[in-house]
Amino acid sequence: MWLLAILIVIIAIVLGVGGWLMISYNSLVRLRNLVEEGWSGIDVQLKRRADLIPNLIETVKGYMTHERELLEKVTTLRSKAMKAENIGEKARLEGELSRSLMNVLAVAEGYPDLKANQNFLDLQNQLAKIEDEIQMARRYYNGTVRNLNIKIESFPSNIVANLFHFNKADFFEIEDEADRNVPKVSFQ
Repeated sequence: MWLLAILIVIIAIVLGVGGWLMISYNSLVRLRNLVEEGWSGIDVQLKRRADLIPNLIETVKGYMTHERELLEKVTTLRSKAMKAENIGEKARLEGELSRSLMNVLAVAEGYPDLKANQNFLDLQNQLAKIEDEIQMARRYYNGTVRNLNIKIESFPSNIVANLFHFNKADFFEIEDEADRNVPKVSFQ
């Protein structure tokens, strides 16, 4: 009788621990997949912006004869950003690219014919919309990274995370303080 009771208690403990392991593991997998989904959202928006840049550059080139160096820098940064492999490097290059694009738009202020060009205005509006969508995607991604990292570092789920080699994810952060300030550009 006592042996049966002890056996039932042991089975209950094993099932409880097994259930907890399964729930913790599945929770970590779910969070990891949300992080990957979040990064995919950022990547899609960055690709949309990268696809828009050549059109913007070609439109601007005809008007800006003295700013070739700035336009070449944007083109070079676009190429490097598209090839970046890790999140930190991609974030750094995308920050530089954003600054350079804002410089192009600021320089365009001195070209009245360019500011009146419908194609340029359309491209500028598309770029502004994409920048907003990048911000939303980055917030979503960083939120999922935060949740995953908390789960990986919190006890007792950190035991499961270490056991199954779950790693913390990197945030998509702005490294340069100047990038945190939104430039004021007016084309009115």
